[in-house]
Amino acid sequence: MKKKKWLGIAMTALLAAGSLAACSSDESSSSDGGGSGDGEKITYWAPFSGADGPRMKKIVENYNKSQSKYNVNLQIVPQTDYYKTIDLAFSGQKNAPDLMIAHTDQLVNYAEKNLLKDLTDTIEETGVKEEDYSETAWQAGSIDGKQYSIPLDIHPLILYYNKDMFKDAGLDPEKPPTNRDEFVAAAKKLTDSSKNQYGFVVPTLWPNQFIYPTVFFQNGGELLKDGNPNYNSPEGVEALTFLRDLIEKEKVSPANVQQDGEVTLFLQGKNAMQLNGPWMMEQWDKAGINYGVAEVPMLGTEKQAVYANGHNFVIPASVKDEKKLAGISDFLKYVAENTMEWAKSGQAPASKAIYEQNEEFKKMTQQPKVAKEFEYAQFAPRVPNWGQLSEPLWAEVNLALLGKKDPQKALDDATKKAEQIMNK
Repeated sequence: MKKKKWLGIAMTALLAAGSLAACSSDESSSSDGGGSGDGEKITYWAPFSGADGPRMKKIVENYNKSQSKYNVNLQIVPQTDYYKTIDLAFSGQKNAPDLMIAHTDQLVNYAEKNLLKDLTDTIEETGVKEEDYSETAWQAGSIDGKQYSIPLDIHPLILYYNKDMFKDAGLDPEKPPTNRDEFVAAAKKLTDSSKNQYGFVVPTLWPNQFIYPTVFFQNGGELLKDGNPNYNSPEGVEALTFLRDLIEKEKVSPANVQQDGEVTLFLQGKNAMQLNGPWMMEQWDKAGINYGVAEVPMLGTEKQAVYANGHNFVIPASVKDEKKLAGISDFLKYVAENTMEWAKSGQAPASKAIYEQNEEFKKMTQQPKVAKEFEYAQFAPRVPNWGQLSEPLWAEVNLALLGKKDPQKALDDATKKAEQIMNK
């Protein structure tokens, strides 16, 4: 893979793109969990500052109680500061962790700079095998023939819908749309603009970083082709035109939706269908919404696909202490078999011991549907600094959805700007 100046780690752009929203909250300081007992201490960093934080804390606490040889100290760093903190640690300005979580779209950033440990030996010591995990999740951590991560989960886009609104519109609440025609038809029946009620509210900002590429991938498109930005391909233009048509042509969505506007309307019972991530489950549950969940409909034209990110365990290359590595290995083996607590947050763990074999998991409502999407989930392009490279894309998609630019013009401009970034 050719390296240029633009390959430097630029996390500010990534954060602007919103790729960490699955872990987000308003917290602004680090918090600790576990690590108060005896045994070889293992420092573990994670960005789980939202509702998923207590779930991971519980897993760590249970592990520490299960044995006395090792003691994992979980340090939760708020997502807004997470990768900045990691960069400081890798630059020697802060003590680095022994184990940490990295999102799938960040693995190449760090692996290419030799900042992550090849986990081949660690994997052998744990007894964990490739076939124990979702192939999609495992392969995401395989870079240039080396395995840099052990997956925790995959979090793809999914469909949420209001069952009460479906009933009122004469739609079967147990049969959500499965393709574009059904989706548009249902959205029209569910829309009554006089009541400020809509079939599907098109977000102009986050989570379009999941929605737009899902339709793009379903059209058979590639965000990068032969290593170059391919945003303005026919597949990309068609995807963006479809989303804008939901606002301007089909009129099933209000215009000029601001950040989280679609979430607010869903909570108010004014937005019948929403595409978002599995991390939203606990918020809907707390709000008492009578909602359903389903795999993302086939909104594209060519194949079933869904955009996803994932959480992965990685070890900094600087960790060489054999006792710590043995402890990390022991902890990762434990996690592979004990992530039902993680599933309770709405996520589907990537371990087959959970999503294929655990009976409690199979009885859950949302999580098995998330796991079904593993087979056709697609991640961000495997290039360093996808956050920086994709920033022009999200900015131009926003302008097109606001009606300020034609989709073709917006994606032409996004492609040119991305090319300029690559050629710096």
